[in-house]
Amino acid sequence: MLVKTFGSAVYGVEATTITVEVNEMSGADYHIVGLPDSAVKESLQRVESALKSNNYFMPRRKLVVNLAPADIRKSGSAFDLPIAIGTLAASEQLTAPEKIRDYVIMGELSLDGTVQSIRGALPIAITTRREKFKGLILPKQNAREAAIVNNLPVYGVEHLQEVVQFFEDTTSLQPVSVNTRDEFFNANEAFESDFADVKGQENTKRAMEIAAAGGHNAILIGPPGAGKTMLAKRLPTILPPLSLAEALETTKIHSVAGRLPEHSMLIARRPFRSPHHTVSDVALVGGGSVPQPGEISLAHNGVLFLDELPEFKRSVLEVMRQPIEERRVSISRARMVVDFPASFILIAAMNPCICGFYNHPTRECTCPPGHIQKYLSKISGPLLDRIDLHVEVTPVGFSDLEAQHSGEPSSLIRDRVIRAREWQTERFKDHPGIYCNAQMGTSLLRQICTLNTIGQQLLRTAMEKLDLSARAYDRILKVSRTIADLSACEAIGPEHVAEAIQYRSLDRDGWGK
Repeated sequence: MLVKTFGSAVYGVEATTITVEVNEMSGADYHIVGLPDSAVKESLQRVESALKSNNYFMPRRKLVVNLAPADIRKSGSAFDLPIAIGTLAASEQLTAPEKIRDYVIMGELSLDGTVQSIRGALPIAITTRREKFKGLILPKQNAREAAIVNNLPVYGVEHLQEVVQFFEDTTSLQPVSVNTRDEFFNANEAFESDFADVKGQENTKRAMEIAAAGGHNAILIGPPGAGKTMLAKRLPTILPPLSLAEALETTKIHSVAGRLPEHSMLIARRPFRSPHHTVSDVALVGGGSVPQPGEISLAHNGVLFLDELPEFKRSVLEVMRQPIEERRVSISRARMVVDFPASFILIAAMNPCICGFYNHPTRECTCPPGHIQKYLSKISGPLLDRIDLHVEVTPVGFSDLEAQHSGEPSSLIRDRVIRAREWQTERFKDHPGIYCNAQMGTSLLRQICTLNTIGQQLLRTAMEKLDLSARAYDRILKVSRTIADLSACEAIGPEHVAEAIQYRSLDRDGWGK
């Protein structure tokens, strides 16, 4: 008897419905076809044990399982449950096989029939609703995540018997109900850290505000203990809150990667990712035999923090250049091309030299001649070309540490950032795909970032006197536009240009030599 059930496979951050065809026929042995990987091939052993543990039997005749379309690679153990239900229906142990066509079924089976969690529940639910199935049956651990999708009955199950009894109408399953908007807004404002904790560092806090307002990448250069990591970790607290659409997009990526926090169904705050400098190319950018999102995609709509930047392998840093520019990652394989979104703010931190005390106000640098430039040269020019703000972080003085008053809280800074982003939303409403100043191309930059005579003269003088590189020109204009937005100014003034120029430390000829 031929029976069809339906599952789903996740490629990138999108899901594709898979038809699980199970046919019992004359002959012997069990076969599973349709480009399965090892985990899928092993599912027949798990299914057989789960059925026998619950007083069912595997067919004594030949059993063929086909996963269609057969030209797409299937991976993972989540096809166990649809294969088990298809096997029961094909061997006529399930009395109502016609009902199973209306549902997408996913889940890994333990040997006793317990249903284990899966990855990618959210994109699976989105595809299930789009293709107008009556409902989605999946592990209880993933039910709330999938229930974010409105107008789709989602049934969470813990055991194979629950699914069988549901299809035989001997018991009923209650769909999981989630108020997506309430869950989103309740979790949106909770932060464990605040800029009020930071003593001193007013110049660096100002740079972080500019980075948040314009979506600019930044590099923090300073001695050990100056507060670079502390400042970077607080950047998400001043970024505009995620919209519900952004939260869903971010959650899809974390769901596919299996990185959703326990008991969480929605990423409501902007992510902050801080990979160690020993990270590999694939772990940072994504990939693998079965493409998975890397750290830069997990930081989508949030912040990627690279501490001790020169300690990262050169190859790791270089593979980031294209994703930073295009804000997505394309991973090509023989049978597929997978795209992962990767729109993030890059914050890097580094010491100015090997010993860490070059340009320190009170301590002397002990690096031999030439070693400072050798240390800085570990970061390539093309990568620095994609970083708008070069910020020198100075040590905090004793008087600042002893001060009793707190610094400006994140909430006030965030209000200014949101107002600046509102200006940019209005400015770029006729330019799809551009949401902040950092994303402007050259042609748009020439239209929007015009300077008056004084501003032009100031920028020309800076280029000549400070030996700024040509690549600094566009960056200064973009940052100037953001500073003007923070000041609620329609036009870019000389004071905005002057402030932007000071954030190009590494472009100065002779810095670090």
